[in-house]
Amino acid sequence: MPSRAALEAGDHARALDAILDAVPAIDDRYVTDAGRSVPLTGALEIRDLTFAYPGTESRVLDRVSLRIEAGQAVALVGATGSGKSTLINLLPRLHEPPSGTVFVDGVDIREVPLENLRGAIGFVPQEPFLFSDTIAANVALGTSASSARQPENTDRLREAAAVARLDKDVESFPQGYDTMVGERGITLSGGQKQRTALARAVMMNPRILILDDALSAVDTYTEEEILARLRSFMRRRTSIIVSHRVSTVRHADQILVLDRGRIVERGTHDELIRTGGLYAELHKKQLLEEELAAS
Repeated sequence: MPSRAALEAGDHARALDAILDAVPAIDDRYVTDAGRSVPLTGALEIRDLTFAYPGTESRVLDRVSLRIEAGQAVALVGATGSGKSTLINLLPRLHEPPSGTVFVDGVDIREVPLENLRGAIGFVPQEPFLFSDTIAANVALGTSASSARQPENTDRLREAAAVARLDKDVESFPQGYDTMVGERGITLSGGQKQRTALARAVMMNPRILILDDALSAVDTYTEEEILARLRSFMRRRTSIIVSHRVSTVRHADQILVLDRGRIVERGTHDELIRTGGLYAELHKKQLLEEELAAS
C-alpha cells in the first residue's frame, strides 16, 4: 500500500499536470494579417464598450467610448469600483473584451498576436510581483536583456532605475543592484517595490505605459520627481495613469472621470476644476486633507 507521502506526491503531480495541460481562455485564435502587421504606435480607441465578468450580469463598464492619440498622457479617476482597473486590464487582454470594442492603431486588439500586444505595453500594478532575486534581475525581467549584469545592459538598467527614482535607494544598499530582495520583494518597502516594478516597465521601452495606482505607496515629493522624469521618458509614447491622487494626474493631456462604469466627465485639470463636478469635489477634498495634515 502506498505511503501517505507517496499519495500526497501523486496528488501534487496530478494538480501540476492539470495546470500544465490547461488551455488558455485568451489566445491568438482571432489573429489576422492586419493584426500581425499593425505598427503599434500606441493610438488606442474604445467604442461603445460594455463589459461584465463571465458568470455575472452586473455591468462593470457601460457604453464606454474614448480615443487616445499616440503619445498622449491620459488619466483615469474615480471611486473604488468605478471600473478603472477593469478598463485598463482589457487593453493587454488580461480579460477578453467584446469583439469590435477595443482597438490599437485602428485594429481590433483581439486580432493582434498576444506577444506583440503585450510586448508593446508596460503595465505597473498597485501590488507588483517581485521574485526572490537581485534588484537588477527583477528590473530586467521580461525585457530583451538576457542578463542584467552584461555591460551592454547596465546603462539601460541604471537609466530605468533613475526614471523610477529607485537609484537613490539602491545607492544606500551595500550590494547595490546585486541586493537580493527576497520572495515577493519582502525586504523592500511598499514604495521601493512599486518603483522596482516601474523601472522594469521603463526598461521594456514600451509604446504604451499603464500605471494602475502604481505610486500609491510613494511619498508625494518622490512621486513628483518620478512624474517629471516620466513625462520626459514618455514623449512620443502613450501613457495611461490610474490614481486616486489629483496631484498624480493633473498634468495629463486628458482626464477621464468614471462613475459606476461610465465616463461622466472628461477634460484637462483646469477644465474639470471650472466645471465643478466630481473631479472638482475630489480636488477640493484632497486640498483640505493636505491642509489638515500640515496643521
